[in-house]
Amino acid sequence: MVIAGAAVVVWLVARGELAGADARAYWGAVRVWIDGGDPMAPPPPYMPYVYFPWTLPIFAPWAVLPWDVAWFVWRAVNVVLLAWSAAWAWQRHPLATALLLAILAAPIATTLDTGNITLFAALAVWAAHFTGPRLGGFLWALASVLKWFPAPLWLILPPRTRRWGLAWVSLALLLSLATWPRTLEQIQLAISYPRPFRGDYLLLLWAAVPWAWSHPRWFRREEWPALRAEARERIAGAARALRQAPDEPSGARRARIVAWGRAFLGLEPRAGG
Repeated sequence: MVIAGAAVVVWLVARGELAGADARAYWGAVRVWIDGGDPMAPPPPYMPYVYFPWTLPIFAPWAVLPWDVAWFVWRAVNVVLLAWSAAWAWQRHPLATALLLAILAAPIATTLDTGNITLFAALAVWAAHFTGPRLGGFLWALASVLKWFPAPLWLILPPRTRRWGLAWVSLALLLSLATWPRTLEQIQLAISYPRPFRGDYLLLLWAAVPWAWSHPRWFRREEWPALRAEARERIAGAARALRQAPDEPSGARRARIVAWGRAFLGLEPRAGG
């Protein structure tokens, strides 16, 4: 892990002033927007802002800082949050944490080099496991709106957090419809904008660490045969539950599926029925 970290530092030092293109795009987009310009077609040297138009105010408190200060703050917050999450993971599974961080050294270096929000999005989903359902759902929804890759992680969030995540995504859809002409322009720009291979999306693995690390049996080799048997049984049980018996009323099967969905979203039955 130390070798991987040293490689990241050497890369960032070597890049020097060439770094920060994506973060500068967010910073410049807010400033162009405040000045009455079009953040999706900014003047050089800024790249276009390719996220939903209504998300611009999210960057505004940070973008009021001078660029040199804003870039330092952006990187520093990334490093501090990553170190905090790594310390949490290390205390539970040191070897697995070290190996995963070594594997993710290149994506982490890329994110810290360009200033892309990918690492922030991964850490937002990480924090969603600890902040409570309402804020956790908001963090997942915001990360998924800005970057699509956290969206599948909805499946591994706590049940009530999943429910709040759907509520916040519904609000995001309303905001997108309210700004529809600009939203359509943004979607077309995001699809047509040329991008290199996005290896930084591997940070999806880091976003799933709180969920994976909460299953200590997965890290004990002697448990693996039993885990495989349990997984096969669960899959078979789910298939049996979804398969309707010839003599079973359709309403009973529908009620069973609804009950599973309610449990998945943390909708507990009310007292008294």
